[in-house]
Amino acid sequence: MEHFFIVTNDGKDKSFEVTEYVKGLLEQAGRVCTLCKKDAEKRIIREEVPEDIECAIVIGGDGSFIEAARVLEDRSIPILGINMGTLGYLTEVEVGNIEEAVGQILSGEYHLESRMMLEGMFEDGRTDVALNDIVVSRKGVLRVVHFRLFVNGELLNSYEADGIILSTPTGSTAYNLSAGGPIVEPTASLVVITPICSHALNTSSIVLSGEDEIEIEIAEGRNGSIEEVSVAFDGADTVTLFTGDKIKIHKSGAATRIMKLSNVSFLEILRRKMKGK
Repeated sequence: MEHFFIVTNDGKDKSFEVTEYVKGLLEQAGRVCTLCKKDAEKRIIREEVPEDIECAIVIGGDGSFIEAARVLEDRSIPILGINMGTLGYLTEVEVGNIEEAVGQILSGEYHLESRMMLEGMFEDGRTDVALNDIVVSRKGVLRVVHFRLFVNGELLNSYEADGIILSTPTGSTAYNLSAGGPIVEPTASLVVITPICSHALNTSSIVLSGEDEIEIEIAEGRNGSIEEVSVAFDGADTVTLFTGDKIKIHKSGAATRIMKLSNVSFLEILRRKMKGK
């Protein structure tokens, strides 16, 4: 690897001290580094990402990692996370281990872990992707929304709920978990559907194959009223839909390639997270 792309959360690395340290280590080894450019809203400027980068290093937390993964989803390059937040599931390198981590990267002492992503397609042809989840939820007035859920063209269920979470295995430990959904081994290929505050006795999550195509239709509200909902991709990019609108969701053709340097398993990380350590 010769060209590295460094993405920094400047809310965590405010002085860019860690960023410059990583950059210095790589440049001392003869590598080229490009620092990520962001807009006024602190979002990665996609058009400013060089075409020839071979690895991305994200300095921040899981949120920063996910943003980078979405921007780079069509590049198929390894992404390494340096953790500057609390214990994360995606950012495995601690600040005190940066020099060792860079040495491992340069010597090829790592393995790559592939994580599936979800793609959402709207009726007008627009698409977007998510590493964690796609969430369809009520917008505006505090009332339940009627959703109709289809799988491979067949009606599976109708929900009256605050929303629906469609989660990847990676995202199973995020909003899905908070809403009572199951934790899934992150390299699996499946989709977890979890209703948010469903107004029904059966509020269990549904686990589908990663090969299934899911469609959500926004149904009429009470007394034939027009419903308005928000579709969020990894809690960021949002699209507004109304009664009668649909969104199709399926496994993306792209995947996030996470660079793993240690032998710490997902189960160990999960155990530590559960204990709050």
